[in-house]
Amino acid sequence: MRYHVTHTTTYAYSEPVAICHNQVHLTPREAPRQSCQFHRLRIHPLPSTSGRRTDYFGNPLNYFSIHEAHRKLTLHSVCKVHVKPRGPLLPEATAAWESVAARLPADLSAQGLATYQYVFASPRVPLNHELRRYARQSFPADRPVLQGVLDLTARVHADFKYDATATSVHTPLMEAFEARHGVCQDFAHIQIGCLRSLGLAARYVSGYLLTQPPPGRPRLVGADASHAWLSVFCGAAGWVDVDPTNDVVPDLDHITLAWGRDYSDVCPIEGVFVGGGGHRLTVSVNVEPLEAASQP
Repeated sequence: MRYHVTHTTTYAYSEPVAICHNQVHLTPREAPRQSCQFHRLRIHPLPSTSGRRTDYFGNPLNYFSIHEAHRKLTLHSVCKVHVKPRGPLLPEATAAWESVAARLPADLSAQGLATYQYVFASPRVPLNHELRRYARQSFPADRPVLQGVLDLTARVHADFKYDATATSVHTPLMEAFEARHGVCQDFAHIQIGCLRSLGLAARYVSGYLLTQPPPGRPRLVGADASHAWLSVFCGAAGWVDVDPTNDVVPDLDHITLAWGRDYSDVCPIEGVFVGGGGHRLTVSVNVEPLEAASQP
């Protein structure tokens, strides 16, 4: 499936911003089932300096600075992405979760170490006994790891209510966990924390959802802005994505932007600025099948 994606972010400031420095994760990364065929990022005001690099986790990253006073900053990202369907899942055929966890610290290969880094606590994902207790309900002894992951995904979806007013981007994971309310970022962090508390490797994924689903299919939560889910290492089965916000295994409807330990590694837009006073943020995202979209 080929998609045309537009993502516009606007910051309106109450006072002039004298200077700003920013970095953005708005280019869909290359992944086993995904390729980015085109990407264009327009910034207004025109940056004084700009560039592009690959971050530590292999995500494309743009950076820029604006050295002139401005009251509004607009970023308009347009891309074409090709997503391939995933293969069939065989949860019952995956290894017992305990054996997957036990093998992670023993694999000293480059790939093994790259996977093992996702077992530890990260800036926004603590590890504690509360998360472990919640997770263990889905992971009795010797249960196949992917069966446990899917069960945990369904429980997070059922136990936590999607509420865009309940949390902010800065809400601590445990506050959202105790309130049982939040958004996709919170649900991804909570499930990641649960899995890591059991010694399993889980990473945070940011991306997009198909805005208008095919006829007869429900519209997924989170389709009006960038979305978040997670990926879990399942031993020989490799990395498997799960979306607790919608209780689905991502397939053609999900487009990956970037992945890292948690939101702090892959924030779509972040930076520092001088001045500005208060500000108002607006975000608009649209994902359409390429055949139905105009050319960029």
